[in-house]
Amino acid sequence: MATVDECRQALHELADRLARHAETRGKLDFDRTIACRITDLETAFHARLAGGLLTDITDGDDPKAKIALIASSDDLVSMIAGRLDLTRAIATRQVQIKANPFDLLKLRKLI
Repeated sequence: MATVDECRQALHELADRLARHAETRGKLDFDRTIACRITDLETAFHARLAGGLLTDITDGDDPKAKIALIASSDDLVSMIAGRLDLTRAIATRQVQIKANPFDLLKLRKLI
């Protein structure tokens, strides 16, 4: 099981990766709050996804977040590191993403 600090670090690595990709492919017109709920650690993080960037990563849940990612700590770290395929993880219900269908389509552009 990954620790809270490892999950936090993984989210910051994701934010760095998205920032590098935004420079090359342009910014995505997309502004949503996002919650990342870690099931086995009973903790959460929240952030803002705006213009293809993940910003303001903060400890704690945001029950009003427009997008929620629900995963175990190991799955979160593995996904961000590229060892776990997000599409397969969602298809097998290993990971859940709660969002409206239009937001899911925009999220695919970021992945």
